[in-house]
Amino acid sequence: MPTWLIIVLVVLLILAVGGAIAARRRMAAREGHFERSLAHVNRDLAAAHAEDNGWNRDTLEAAARRVYAAERGSEPTGLDLVQVIDRPGTDDDHAVFSVGHERLTLGRRDGEWVLEALK
Repeated sequence: MPTWLIIVLVVLLILAVGGAIAARRRMAAREGHFERSLAHVNRDLAAAHAEDNGWNRDTLEAAARRVYAAERGSEPTGLDLVQVIDRPGTDDDHAVFSVGHERLTLGRRDGEWVLEALK
């Protein structure tokens, strides 16, 4: 095999390995931003779904704050609506909030939002 061919193959191999390493680093750097963006989009989607179904966001958040304070003895520091479960009727509706590292699930009973789960 000619020497020039070996040199070309080695250079191509070095470029391929270097490109793969650079792509992996770029993907790792963007991963955190992607996760934050995805969480933000999910919160916005849950809020839009709630508003679309005629749920009052202020009423939901007030109920979540009241229930959390009753269970934990203090106001929640951060409260994000992350999921809306709207089944037929009203007594089977659920709203899921993220409160720090906890999940607060409210259910609707007789028109009032009540605690389903806090974990």
